[in-house]
Order: sequence, then structure tokens, then C-alpha cells
Amino acid sequence: MSLLRQLQAAKHTLLLLRFTQMARYPNREFATATPARQVTAGDTVLTQGSGGVSVFALQFARLLGARVIATTSTAEKAERLRALGASEVINYAETADWDEKARELTDGRGVDCVVEIGGPGTIPKSLKALAVGGHVSLIGASLSPSGTGLDPLLLTGHGITLGSISVGSRADFEAMNRAIELHRLRPVIDRTFRFAAAKEAYRHFEGRGHFGKVVITHG
Repeated sequence: MSLLRQLQAAKHTLLLLRFTQMARYPNREFATATPARQVTAGDTVLTQGSGGVSVFALQFARLLGARVIATTSTAEKAERLRALGASEVINYAETADWDEKARELTDGRGVDCVVEIGGPGTIPKSLKALAVGGHVSLIGASLSPSGTGLDPLLLTGHGITLGSISVGSRADFEAMNRAIELHRLRPVIDRTFRFAAAKEAYRHFEGRGHFGKVVITHG
């Protein structure tokens, strides 16, 4: 694709989206839904929580034709996750062994991909929730403290893989923009704060009551 065509495509995409929505599109969420083991129609993806990364991963996984099992801690958020396309939602505040529940929901098979944002405290359960040949996309550590060790035996015997994602490739970014334009995908924005209220925005984010992305605008 020539530079001119790339610029024209980018301009067209920008016209379709408001600024606050464009702020929601770091390409790692798309890379999360399209890891080394490519997510395809009929796969099962497990997402954790209802923050910006997890919600957007849910949207992309559904766009790819995957079944999504989501986890959250409240009934209200569970309903919103179902409205976005989650087939099943596990309340981890009520079901501590959500990995076992995920396996139960897949008739003992396990899930094909886990969007892992919890960190050391949730990685073991994510690995246990995987099907043979499954993949964990490690993208954050927001739900548990560091310092917890990982039993390497969890990675053996089932052909499973674990990969850390910081940002996707240029090809991922271009594919993401094509998908956004074609399907007119819109991110879920919890609240938007002006730059002068940035401290309030961070306090709101730290409270972990948000659903989707918290945006700070400038100007």
C-alpha cells in the first residue's frame, strides 16, 4: 500500500471516530485477541475483568467469531459484559476457582486463549483453564501483587504457551484499523476527564469501579 493510500485510509478512519474513541485504540488489545496461536471462529477466549483492555479484547474476539467467557466481580458488570457479547460470565468474587468453572463451561476441554491482565496471582489459574495447545496473552498485572512464583510444571505436558504483549506490529495495527472501519467497532468509554482533572481521573481509575476505558482529554 502506498503512503498516499495509507494516509487516505487513516483520514477516513479518523472521520468515523471521535477523538476520545481514537484514544482507546492502542494496538495491543488487537494483538491480544490475535496472539501467536491465532484466534479463529469457534475458539473460546477467556477475558479477565471489565477494564479497557479486557472489554476491547472481548469486542475483538467476538468480531473474530470466538466464544468469550468473561470474569468480573459484580452482577451489574456481568450484565454489561453479556450485552457486549460474552457467552458466559464468571463472578470471581463468588467463584474463587474460576479456572475450574471455565473448564466446566467448556465440557472439560478448557479455553483456547486467556487475556491475562491479573498478574502473578491469576496466571496459575489462567494456565489451568487452558485447553491443550492453548495460549495465555500476558498483558498486565493489575489485579495482584508481584512476587508470587510460577510453577514451571504448569507449562509442560499440554503444548500450552505464554507470551507477553506490549504492542502489536504495524501489520496488526493496519489490520485492526481495517476491522474497526469495516465493522464500525466502537470502544467502551467509562468516563472522560479534562486534563485539569487528571488527578480525579486517576483516582477514579484506581477505584477499579470503571467499565471500559477512562480517558483524559487535552485542550
